[in-house]
Amino acid sequence: DVQLQASGGGMVKSGGSLRLSCVVSAFTFGTSGIAWFRQAPGKEREGLACIRTSDGATWYGDSVKERFTISSENDKNTVYLEMNSLKSEDTAVYYCAAGELILPWASVWSAPNEYDYWGQGTQVTVSS
Repeated sequence: DVQLQASGGGMVKSGGSLRLSCVVSAFTFGTSGIAWFRQAPGKEREGLACIRTSDGATWYGDSVKERFTISSENDKNTVYLEMNSLKSEDTAVYYCAAGELILPWASVWSAPNEYDYWGQGTQVTVSS
């Protein structure tokens, strides 16, 4: 079975940084899209960033562009989300997801239903 294990969440003060990790097992890492989403209470799941593991192409949501960076270490089947300049509104449960996206990636990467596999989520809490 494909499994995703997200880690790295925690509590941080506003303006601080965190790095989330997502280890993906039993999946063809080189031909997929791996993305980070988040969901705050009462809100829809929001796509934050996606990386195409075959060539490292990336896409970002407007709310995190310039603050968050997605990267991957394909030999470790791991995708990271470096989060800087965190704000209280970044408080949410963060999820990683994997899937074989269809073209054009720029139009579909942020849709949760494009992903077949999800990690368990990791809580990020930013205090003001």
